[in-house]
Amino acid sequence: MPRVLGLLVAVAVLALPAGAQAASNRWLVPQPLDIAHQGGEDEFPSNTMYAFKRSLKAAADMLELDVGVTSDDQVVVMHDTTLDRTTNGTGTIASHTLAQIRRLDGAYWFSPSTANAYRHDRRAAAYRWRGVATGKRRPPKGYNASDFRVPTLREVLRAFPRTPINIEIKGRTKDEALAEYLQNAGVLGRLLKGNPRKDLIVVSFKQEAVDRFHEIAPQIPLAPGIGGTADWLLGGQSPGPGVVAFQLPITYQFGGQLLDITTAANVAHAHRDGYAWHTWLSDDTESPATWTQLIDWCVDGVMTARPVEFHRLLAKHRRPAACATP
Repeated sequence: MPRVLGLLVAVAVLALPAGAQAASNRWLVPQPLDIAHQGGEDEFPSNTMYAFKRSLKAAADMLELDVGVTSDDQVVVMHDTTLDRTTNGTGTIASHTLAQIRRLDGAYWFSPSTANAYRHDRRAAAYRWRGVATGKRRPPKGYNASDFRVPTLREVLRAFPRTPINIEIKGRTKDEALAEYLQNAGVLGRLLKGNPRKDLIVVSFKQEAVDRFHEIAPQIPLAPGIGGTADWLLGGQSPGPGVVAFQLPITYQFGGQLLDITTAANVAHAHRDGYAWHTWLSDDTESPATWTQLIDWCVDGVMTARPVEFHRLLAKHRRPAACATP
């Protein structure tokens, strides 16, 4: 997979005819979307209802979340395949039932306003929301204990019926085997099969998982995996049925070389073909300077760990008029 991703930027942008979907793609927007990555994991505890509510109340236009599947085939919202980094539990999501996971503290290791908000070596007092989920600490005004637990996807969809949501399919263990992604894609597909919402996007690094999901729930919009993106950018082919947006990083380290993936030229290429472009950020690229550059490059959305801070910059630095989409 890394080899394919590295090749994405090793060729010149292809001049293809404009996609027929350009005029009807709702994800081609006049101003970039403030997409709260994991609910804004630097500002709020990752992938909790509290994070989703706070980020939307403060700034965000859209939520980004990740899903795993429990041992009893329930879809829960969590970034990692294991419980260890953010909760007081241990082991994989796939080895626990939903009931077991619902007893955990989803904000156990969150310490706000830090370079690494989920380090495990701080004083207990640094973990501001630890104990709220389990009743050992009172929740903040307007919220309850369940807002700090690991939510199910059903709960999130029910709580935010009119909020655009990006859903990423994860694996089941650290092995990241394709079969794990396919299994989770199948469970998610059955959950969303027949769902009429048009404001969801489903994505996965594994193109096979995106394809499996699409077979089951073909009405849900998609972003392609690495394979579909390579087909489009390298081969001039379709990225796959149901695709409405590309979701890629700014750069990628490959063979000791830092390669550019999100560029003004590639974004323009996507727009010509009728696709939106969403950029996700890693810790070392989250800064006002980076956000400003992405806005100037005409991206349609920024998946940021700091949606409140990004919103403040977006209010001051608007998208250039030259970014008008088809």
